[in-house]
Amino acid sequence: MVFVFVNQKGGVGKTTSAVNLGACLAGAGKSVLLVDFDSQANLSSAVGLNKAGIKPGVYELISGQAELAVVIRKTVVQNLWVIPSSIDLSGAAVELVEHEKRDLFLKNALAPVKDRYDYVMIDCPPSLGVLTLNGLAAADSVLIPMQCEYFAMEGLSLLLQTIRRIQKNLNPKLQIGGIFFTMYDQRTRLAQDVVREVSAYFREKVFETIIPRNVRISEAPSHGLPISHYDPASSGSRAYQSLAEEVIARG
Repeated sequence: MVFVFVNQKGGVGKTTSAVNLGACLAGAGKSVLLVDFDSQANLSSAVGLNKAGIKPGVYELISGQAELAVVIRKTVVQNLWVIPSSIDLSGAAVELVEHEKRDLFLKNALAPVKDRYDYVMIDCPPSLGVLTLNGLAAADSVLIPMQCEYFAMEGLSLLLQTIRRIQKNLNPKLQIGGIFFTMYDQRTRLAQDVVREVSAYFREKVFETIIPRNVRISEAPSHGLPISHYDPASSGSRAYQSLAEEVIARG
């Protein structure tokens, strides 16, 4: 199963969720490949790789300069591998526009290994540009992390329009795997309202697990560890463990 994490709004916990959900799935005995398809390379550093020295990576892979066997790296987590990114990927967005099949580079690059892993998890930039379109074209299912605020609801509508266009023109098998809430603060009325409204509209598409606002989740990337290894007893770690269980249950 190939998942892509998408939200055109930044700061919603997209990369954090890709890392931590991936680590929790790996902890459950699943083989997981993380694909950092964002030139900021935050996912790469969150699993302990040095941004300054992680070439070759995904840019070299899609540009034909490196083979898959070279770019896939082990992480500190058993059963968890990563294809790292670098600032070079920002240039790819410009280079790809000139190609006729510019939206299929990532799909074609991952094709030889997608069936070797239980889960491939692609982290995309916070935009709906050519890199994110590549992620959507390569995926079987979209996971949408959503912050509990008003503007997140507006952005969700735009994202769903984009997904429908991808389904129609590029990847007819693409499904919405689910929406889950992040950075939830139960003390605020707005957070409660957003959860209630989105859950009422999307029903079974919304995961039951809600990721709380948790300082330990924020600290973990600076140590190059997912929350399940940085502080497994924290509320954030328990939430991602629960989310992983839901993902596995949904098949």
